[in-house]
Amino acid sequence: MDNRNRYVFPLFIIGVLFFTFGYITWTNSSLIPFLKIACELKTDTQAFLVTSAFYMSYFFLAIPSSYILKITGFKKGMVLGLIIVALGSLIFIPAANQRAFPLFLTGLFVQGMGLALLQTAVNPYVSLLGPIESAAQRISFMGIANKLAGILAPIILSTTILKGMGSFEQELKATTDAAQRNQLLNDLVSRIHMPYIALAIFLILIAVLIYFVNLPEVDEEKDADITTAKKSVFEYPNLVLGMFAIMFYVAAEVIAGDGIGQYGKNIGISLDQAKFFPTFTLGAMLIGYIFGTIAIPKWISQENALKYSAILGAVFTSCAIFTSGMTSVYSIASMGLANALMWPAIFPLGVKGLGKFTKIGSALLIMGIGPGGGIIPLLYAALGGPANPQRGFWVMFFCYAYILYYAWKGCKKTAWS
Repeated sequence: MDNRNRYVFPLFIIGVLFFTFGYITWTNSSLIPFLKIACELKTDTQAFLVTSAFYMSYFFLAIPSSYILKITGFKKGMVLGLIIVALGSLIFIPAANQRAFPLFLTGLFVQGMGLALLQTAVNPYVSLLGPIESAAQRISFMGIANKLAGILAPIILSTTILKGMGSFEQELKATTDAAQRNQLLNDLVSRIHMPYIALAIFLILIAVLIYFVNLPEVDEEKDADITTAKKSVFEYPNLVLGMFAIMFYVAAEVIAGDGIGQYGKNIGISLDQAKFFPTFTLGAMLIGYIFGTIAIPKWISQENALKYSAILGAVFTSCAIFTSGMTSVYSIASMGLANALMWPAIFPLGVKGLGKFTKIGSALLIMGIGPGGGIIPLLYAALGGPANPQRGFWVMFFCYAYILYYAWKGCKKTAWS
């Protein structure tokens, strides 16, 4: 098999996985307002526990994932990850039957467990499946598949579980009988059955496909730093500083993507309209990924792409804070454009030169997803919320400032001295 065929087919398979990641991850944007109503949650902070349960699993499971991959290899690790995500999706069925928010959070945590294993496998796989200098280009291409699924997820869930939510909320408010109100909420939450059963079946089918196809193992040593004999993964500043860059990037992405629908509702826009806002953010990210696929590294380096993205993110954050109405909504959606090239740039810059430490280094980067998606958005929700929706976006400035530092200096450090 020539090199072209050797790389094209594995990249296609990984593209299917990135599509799957995107769909699962961006269902959270619809689950936040849905579960806030269905489970009768009182605050935005409670609703954003959806992202906490989902993303904090990355923090706890990333390191174990690296050890699992040492035993299974990349391919079998991907299969195992898909099965775990499918199990997490099926937990949504008893959670809906009981209308139990903690059980929904458990399902989200289990989904995140599987995705932690998958992400720990596929990101270094794509980075090392060809020259490291063009890794951001390959990850950008994967990002197109990811964000196409992300665009579809809010649309699919908006036409199923969020269908007619504006009139439903009015009916719920007008209902004074406790038994009738309870029945309305039970009928609402039962909408979640079919989408998540279908998702579990799809995941199992993809796992079977990957198990039976031929995916080459990549050579982790080919990009090793041979100028030093480093004994610990923490001796690589580009990795350690990259962990924080991933953390702040994920926070920015989650707030702009998962938070935009609830933000629209908080400023008085009907949920029937606001439920489609996450698609705006994902559409902007898709444009950014297409640009990255074309431009990196031919016209712009990974470092500069990250640098300019951070600056652009700060500009859109300012617009979101100091404008109002749909102008602020479009500003938040535009953050998707700024965020698009951050993961594709940060990840290969973080694992560059790690050699035998690549799997554990990848796991440490994946750990950054946890607090980025699970803790910082809670701070955003606590600062903002219905009382002062725009104040929470000040959190974004710090995120983009650190990412700018990493692009400017942090990713270039080869020693701590």
